[in-house]
Amino acid sequence: MRFARGTAAESLKLTSTRLWWILLLVLFGYVAFTAGLLAGLFGAMGDQLSATPGSPQLPEAALPPVVYSTASAVGYVFPVLLGALATTSEFRHQTLTPTFLATPRRGVVLLAKVVVLAIAGALYGVVSLVASIGLGAPILAATGVPTLLADSETWMLAARVVLAMSLWAVVGVGLGVLVPNQVAAIVIVLAFTQFVEPILRFGATIWEWTAQIGQFLPGAASDALVGASIFTTLGTGQVEAVSLEWWQGGLVLFAIASIAALAGYFGAWKRDVT
Repeated sequence: MRFARGTAAESLKLTSTRLWWILLLVLFGYVAFTAGLLAGLFGAMGDQLSATPGSPQLPEAALPPVVYSTASAVGYVFPVLLGALATTSEFRHQTLTPTFLATPRRGVVLLAKVVVLAIAGALYGVVSLVASIGLGAPILAATGVPTLLADSETWMLAARVVLAMSLWAVVGVGLGVLVPNQVAAIVIVLAFTQFVEPILRFGATIWEWTAQIGQFLPGAASDALVGASIFTTLGTGQVEAVSLEWWQGGLVLFAIASIAALAGYFGAWKRDVT
C-alpha cells in the first residue's frame, strides 16, 4: 500500500510539470529529422555511395534497422535528462522534505521514482519509434528500399528500443541521486553523451583490447541491446567492432543505473534535505 501511494505521488509530480512533454516533443522532432535524413540519404544515394571509394557504406538490408534504431541511438539522451531532472528538482525545490515526512522509508520513495521514470522512459521509446518508423519507413519505400515492417525481427528491435529507453530513464534517476545538483547533472549528461562517450567509443576501436573494454560503455551497451545503430554500422575504427549480446547490454545499463542509485541512496538521499 505504501509503495502504491509512493508511485501515485511520483506520477503526479512528474505529470504536473511541463518538463516531460516538452522533452517528449523535442525528442519526436529530433528523431524524426534524423531518421528521415538517413532514410533519404542512404535510400536515394545508396548506389552512388557504394560506387564511391571512401564513402560511408550501408547495405540495403541493414538500412531499415539503422533508420528505426535512431529512436534510441540519438534519442536516448532525452530519457536520461528526464530521469536526472525529475530527481534533482526534488533537491532544488526541496520537495523531498514533505515527501519524506509522508513516507519516512526513503528507499520506498526512491524505488517508486525508479518505477515511474522507467514507465515514462518506455513511453519515450514508443514515441521515438513513431517518429523513426513513421517518417523513415515511407521515405525508404519511396526510394525503393524494403521497409521490413512485415519482418518479426523489426518489431523485436522496436521492443528492445522501448526497453533501452526505459533503462536510460533509470540511468538518469541514478545519476540524479548521485549528483543532486541540477546544473551539474545536466552538464554531465550532455557532456558525456554528446562528447566524451563518442570519443571514447571511437578510440576504443583502435586496438582489440580497447574494443573489448569499449563494449561496456553505456552507449555501446544500449546499441547492443537494441541490435542496430548508425554508430556501430558506420564504424570507422581500425578493428572490427565488438558487441555484447542484447541481454548483456541490458544488464550493463541496468547495472550502471543500480550502482549510481545505490551510491546516491547511501549518500545524498539519506542526508538531511531541509
